[in-house]
Parts: sequence; structure tokens; C-alpha cells
Amino acid sequence: MRIPKHIGVIPDGNRRWAVENGLTKEKGYEKGLDPGLELFKLCEKAGIEEITYYGFTVDNTKRPRFQRLAFSEACIDAVKMLSKENASLLVVGNTESPMFPIELMPYAIRRQSFGDGGIKVNFLVNYGWQWDLKNYFLDENKKQNPLDLIYSRDISRVDLIIRWGGRRRLSGFLPLQSVYSDFYVINDYWPDFKKEHFYNALEWYDRQDITLGG
Repeated sequence: MRIPKHIGVIPDGNRRWAVENGLTKEKGYEKGLDPGLELFKLCEKAGIEEITYYGFTVDNTKRPRFQRLAFSEACIDAVKMLSKENASLLVVGNTESPMFPIELMPYAIRRQSFGDGGIKVNFLVNYGWQWDLKNYFLDENKKQNPLDLIYSRDISRVDLIIRWGGRRRLSGFLPLQSVYSDFYVINDYWPDFKKEHFYNALEWYDRQDITLGG
């Protein structure tokens, strides 16, 4: 089986899961922590080299304050959980904004390797595609490789993006690194994660004709 080197993860459906289970919307975020760790371990076993989790976006910060605090706390807890694993962590997002969790500031540079280093793990936290590409937009000559100018330049091209929650959209996920990504959608909500989701995605990816435009 051909295994993708880099998997992008859009863990959607937390709020809808909470409502369907009789909870308030913000209660869904903490239920996504264990699935995130389980997916990491599955990727580790499968030989995945890099994972990028979509934490929250600049647009998400427009939500009510109690929801904003809940998903920020979930991102902080997720990074703390993975700091106990063999991972090389990087958090990418607008650190100059007050919406960026100060607890994650030490991870804004990939010098945080834990255990044996292992998989590169990226978290997009307070991320926005316009923020990411800002320096490229400001480059008048446009002669440089845009990948050298973006804030997420330490994140490699994404081979496979898996989105939970049934939505068929990227929601601004790493626009340059995703130009040739295969996109696999799972209808189940992220808190209802099953290992079969991951293995089915890998089997589907193995059947795709990967040409990168050639």
C-alpha cells in the first residue's frame, strides 16, 4: 500500500456532536482530544512522516466567547498531550493576535522535539490563509517562490486531507500546500472517531492516480 507522507486533519463536527448528545456546543471540543491522540498513534504505526491538525481559524474567533475559550483550551491540551509522545511539534498561527493562546507560544518555532522526535506534528492555531500568505501579497516583484515567503513554510506539501463531519470544503486549510492534496470526507463527527476511518482513508488514497498534474 502507498502511504501518504503527510496527512492533513480537519476535525469537524464537535459542536454538532455536542448538540445531538444533549450538550451545549462548547462541550464538544474536549471530546476531540482523545481522537486526536489515537489518530497520532495510528499514523505512527503506519509510518506517516507528518501530520497537520486544523485547530482553529481566525474566523472561528468570531464565535461566542465561551466557545472560543473552549476550543482554545482544547488546542492547549492537545499540544500538551502530544508533548508526551515522540513528536516534533510546531504551532502555526498569528502569534501577534490576542486570540493566540500564550501557553502555545513556545511551540511557534519547531525546536520542540519530544521523546525520540518522531513524526512532525503541526497545529494550525488562530490560523488564517490571508495571514499566512501576507508576505507574498506584499512582495511587489513576485519573483520569489511563494513557499519561501509564507508563515507556514516549515510545513511540507500535504498528500492527503481527511475531513470529519461531512463538509466538502477546505475552509482555508493551508492553500499552497494543499494544491495537489487528495481530499477524503468522513460523515461521522470528529468525537465519534474510529480507527476504521483512518484505515479506510488510506485504502482510498492507495487507489488514487497520483500524478501531481503530470
